[in-house]
Amino acid sequence: MRRPRLENSALLLARGYGWLPDARRARGRRTVAVRLGGMPALGIEGPDAARFLYDEDHVRRSHAIPEPVRGTLFGKGAVHTLDGQQHRVRKAMFVSLLMDDARITALVERATAAWDAAVPGWAGRERIVLFDEAAEVITRAICDWAGVPVTDDEVPSLARDLTAMVDGFATAGPRHWRARRARGRREAWLARLVEDVRSGATTVSGSSVVDAVARHRDADGERLDPRTAAVEVINVIRPTAAISWFLAFSGHALVRWPRYCERLAAGVPGFAEAWAHEVCRFYPFAPFIGGRAPRAVEWDGERVPAGAMVLLDLYGQNHDPDLWGDPYSFRPERFLDREIGAFELVPQGAGDPRTNHRCPGEQIVVAVLAALSIRLARLQADVPEQDLSISLRRIPAKPVSGVVLRVRGTD
Repeated sequence: MRRPRLENSALLLARGYGWLPDARRARGRRTVAVRLGGMPALGIEGPDAARFLYDEDHVRRSHAIPEPVRGTLFGKGAVHTLDGQQHRVRKAMFVSLLMDDARITALVERATAAWDAAVPGWAGRERIVLFDEAAEVITRAICDWAGVPVTDDEVPSLARDLTAMVDGFATAGPRHWRARRARGRREAWLARLVEDVRSGATTVSGSSVVDAVARHRDADGERLDPRTAAVEVINVIRPTAAISWFLAFSGHALVRWPRYCERLAAGVPGFAEAWAHEVCRFYPFAPFIGGRAPRAVEWDGERVPAGAMVLLDLYGQNHDPDLWGDPYSFRPERFLDREIGAFELVPQGAGDPRTNHRCPGEQIVVAVLAALSIRLARLQADVPEQDLSISLRRIPAKPVSGVVLRVRGTD
């Protein structure tokens, strides 16, 4: 691999989601050598590149996730940082919790019930910020579903902390320090909960996430220490609360392309699911994912030395014209009657979540987003003047206003 001398961190900050796609376009290839955080890295894109990244013989996650990301987004000791048998055993717990159809249906029912309960209150206010209200609705639902005891008064602060962990992972500024403080608070709180469940001082459902994590034994046969168990409970509730980003993007899309509102509000499951897939494809969330080469490997004619980073360009792949045709047009119908390849649509990674590092909660994201987007389309609401711009320099991106609505009621 050609070793670029210039550090690219400043370009990443300046260009955000456009950094890797721009670098690849400048070279005229899907593969580009870069330097990030002082380390050589290879930026790659495309279904075959995704297969390469998710093959542990080529790329591994252990020691690959930077500390600022572990200290905010994932948590230290999280399943995301493991490889091999350790990863497979820990991941099996998440698969059993997050990929069961009956459990997904139960979560959707809780999310829609929380939304329906919130709407009358929204109608009594002058205006609401969709991003903030969606975060509270989803936090209430996921905590109830996961067995995390929270009162109505505690939901707003918990929702703020969960979204702060996501909002601060890719910046060195105040958002980052808010994320660290939020994680510290919530890990300590949930570690105490795990200890209480183990001691019998607190009782939770035997089928709950909290109980499963508290009772889980890793590949070495040992239970997770309370802090690591807290990290993994957060790794269920935090990504679910992050659906608020996609709900805000759904609101943005309905403002920009109102012709879809009636069709989405009709509640046809196939179209609602297609809508969810297109929101996740079209709008920016994670810019890339990566890992380290455990040994010298080769990809696309480039030699990758042992220890070098490999970065899969998620934003670039989700806007690849060879995959999507007219990728910068928002068209949910592109996903009607289309089977999505496991290595094609990659907003949350690629491959089989049962066996690799792809997020096992992706089905939950699509199901909850589809159900709540239908309800969003049914809202009787006005859209006051506001800044709906989305900067591709901000990671994670979101509409500046958070999507402000004046809610009158629902159909």
